[in-house]
Amino acid sequence: MTYSEPSSKRVAELKQLLQKAGYAYYVLDAPIMEDTVYDRLYRELQELETQYPELVTPDSPTQRVGERPATHFTSIRHNIPLYSLENAFNVEELQTWNQRWQRHLPSQYNPGDVNYVAELKIDGAALALTYENGVLVRGVTRGDGVMGEDITQNVRTIRSIPLRLNFDGMDVIEKVEVRGEAFLPLGVFQEINQKRQQAGEQLFANPRNAVAGTLRQLDPRIVAQRQLDFFAYTLHITGVDDSGVANTQWEALQLLQKFGFRVDNNHKLCQTIDEVVEYYQYWDTERLNSPYMTDGVVVKLNTFKIQEQLGFTQKFPRWAIALKYAAEEAPTRVENITVNVGRTGALTPLAEMYPVQLAGTTVSRATLHNADRVKELDIRIGDTVIVRKAGEIIPEVLRVITELRPPNTTPFIMPSHCPVCSQPVVRESGEAVTRCVNASCPAILKGEIEHWVSRDALDIKGMGEKLVHQLVDKGLVHSVGDLYDLTEEQLCGLERMGKKSAQKLINAIAQSKNQPWPRVLYGLGIRHVGAVNAQLLTEKFTDVEKLATARQSDIEGVYGIGAEIAQSVYQWFNVSANQTLIARLQGIGLQFASTEKQEVATEINVEITGKTFVVTGTLPSLKRNEAKDLIKKAGGKVTDSVSNKTDFLVVGADAGSKLEKAQSLGIKQLSETELLEMLG
Repeated sequence: MTYSEPSSKRVAELKQLLQKAGYAYYVLDAPIMEDTVYDRLYRELQELETQYPELVTPDSPTQRVGERPATHFTSIRHNIPLYSLENAFNVEELQTWNQRWQRHLPSQYNPGDVNYVAELKIDGAALALTYENGVLVRGVTRGDGVMGEDITQNVRTIRSIPLRLNFDGMDVIEKVEVRGEAFLPLGVFQEINQKRQQAGEQLFANPRNAVAGTLRQLDPRIVAQRQLDFFAYTLHITGVDDSGVANTQWEALQLLQKFGFRVDNNHKLCQTIDEVVEYYQYWDTERLNSPYMTDGVVVKLNTFKIQEQLGFTQKFPRWAIALKYAAEEAPTRVENITVNVGRTGALTPLAEMYPVQLAGTTVSRATLHNADRVKELDIRIGDTVIVRKAGEIIPEVLRVITELRPPNTTPFIMPSHCPVCSQPVVRESGEAVTRCVNASCPAILKGEIEHWVSRDALDIKGMGEKLVHQLVDKGLVHSVGDLYDLTEEQLCGLERMGKKSAQKLINAIAQSKNQPWPRVLYGLGIRHVGAVNAQLLTEKFTDVEKLATARQSDIEGVYGIGAEIAQSVYQWFNVSANQTLIARLQGIGLQFASTEKQEVATEINVEITGKTFVVTGTLPSLKRNEAKDLIKKAGGKVTDSVSNKTDFLVVGADAGSKLEKAQSLGIKQLSETELLEMLG
């Protein structure tokens, strides 16, 4: 069939769109197009090229495995190419694939005797691992499937990737290639975003983006802090007859577990395609209860000999397919676009929408991130938009349906002045965030005070968000130092504040003066300094004078503190207004040094000194914060998340994902009684 001019133009347009999206996704780790839109455009291009074969060119996205990798890591060739899988988006397309591979099956095989392995498609980042004589020698990103980026240093920080394979009971294999998916469990992802929010950093939109950004960090210490996980799913043994090791995908998964890898236990051996369909339909809803993100099911023919006979197309293996789930999306209407000002002065545009049900929750607001995203979407008040929340924690606006746009709408423009204090805002060169830099801005002040009184900082009970807003709005508080000058009479003049409540609050404020130096440092709200970083800094700099006079290079030398954090801390302590605040708080009686009692205790309890603890669940008699304080006073360290650096997990009732993580890492668990015995 001879192609028409419009068809030729559309093919050229689709190639350009897909190449641009592929570059942003694979090279820049900054997706500009959601997967559902990419898949739809890709399918349209495939259909046009099938209809008009003369329009197929070597540079078409359909003729490639993927896009080229970035250049600031070392690019190397994969020992065995990582092919993409063909996508199916419904059961009918799965059945079409099932019929297609049977047409290529050699006559000596009976299709009725062929079975399948169904595995959940983990939503993360693919890695290729190479082991020589059982030792990990290389970890490479997928890249374009032929060339990838050498990130071995980062891969070694992932605890679920063994550095040496377990060959017990079998001969050592000279060379082993393993494929799998690096991912972030949802619980860990939430903890990371919570810490980023506390530190005034931009949140990750979803776990997959967080994984991609983490793997491409140049500093492996940052990768280690993010607690990535890994599931292995493909095994290649080179240089030997692997039929004596594993003949099927099912056997390969079992062997990967024996070698020491984590393998997703939800895989299933299916005798018929109908069983595959049942598996797919079951996980369509059950995946919402999964501790990690999944976006489909991978279906493979089980027998390796059949896989070898069927081979590959130019792009895909004939013996496997990815059966994807549709992301949960819904249309709704934008009723307003507002701008929130955070405690760091960051201006964040928000779409206020007519409430819609997504992924089991009611969604009425979605972040628009920054001015660039607003401009890209061209979102306006009154627009009908498609919102997605495919379990990704943060609802996102995918696109605007411009065909439904009402007349006389106007583009939304980010304000040139702060919506709270009316002072000019700034956007630094190279930054996506617009900020209010007025230190006296009520929105910034409210955020600073809310942070100061929060549970992980000074923990002033009874001072919630509404009360903080009243104090600022009535001019009673202009800095965190003013909290300590409040009187019972002033508090009684506020809404819902009686004499008894006022007395309790005054006492709680006074008690906060006893909070230790790490909490005080965290409470100061220095950009990028979360609770864990504050703990690390105060272990090195035992009083505020040492930290305030430290060189930036000295701060950066603390394990776990990168250049960005060090620069932020150094700059904060060199601002005269901050120096004045420190002097005032010292005069009030806040703790800006590790106490002698803490230092002495650290030398005494050798069982606990230098050990890292995590506390989870409800303890029989102690509150969690009380247990943490006892550990710290005895010289131990306490973190909020389980990692390969955790020595003990203190477990109470209703312990959740932290217990599962500790068990998988082989971390010793303590009851409250055992902890108290250890404390003496």
